[in-house]
Amino acid sequence: MALTELILLALGLSMDASAVSISNSLCIDKIKLKHVLKMALIFAAFQGIMPLIGYFAASNFEDVISRFDHWIAFILLAIIGGKMLHEAIKAEINQECSLFSLTLKLLFVQAVATSIDALAVGVSLSALNVDIYYSITIISIVTFVCCTAAILVAKRFGNLLGKRAGIAGGIILISIGVKIFIEHMFFHV
Repeated sequence: MALTELILLALGLSMDASAVSISNSLCIDKIKLKHVLKMALIFAAFQGIMPLIGYFAASNFEDVISRFDHWIAFILLAIIGGKMLHEAIKAEINQECSLFSLTLKLLFVQAVATSIDALAVGVSLSALNVDIYYSITIISIVTFVCCTAAILVAKRFGNLLGKRAGIAGGIILISIGVKIFIEHMFFHV
């Protein structure tokens, strides 16, 4: 696989993580470097780890992964997004979504949900007999850069949403889950 193809693949894989990074950053009142690094590093790590797992598990679990990955991603993102949406709607008028807590547990669940497709990509990379370590390095770097850029753009323009940021964040997460589900159910991506 050529570097250009690998970068395009990595960009595609990083889009869900970038969208979730945007959603998260909209709900952090004062974003700091630690928030940016925490999100970008965790999402990048999972986007790298999941293809590695898929690569080595390819022969045993290909059918299971392709049958259930969309369900898992959809359910996890719908729960997280629904919770965010519910909390934003029930919040008092003078409250903002800055009550949102960016915990490691939340980030790990989001990282798993947004990287399940990367697990399936790992299965495909196994079939192509590519250098998996080189591939996951590129995927992780591209994801880190995309998530960092997404967070910075969201913080720059996200304040325009004001108190609607929590609602927007929840809708984004649910939409990503629905998109993954529809693509896998009807377009076999």
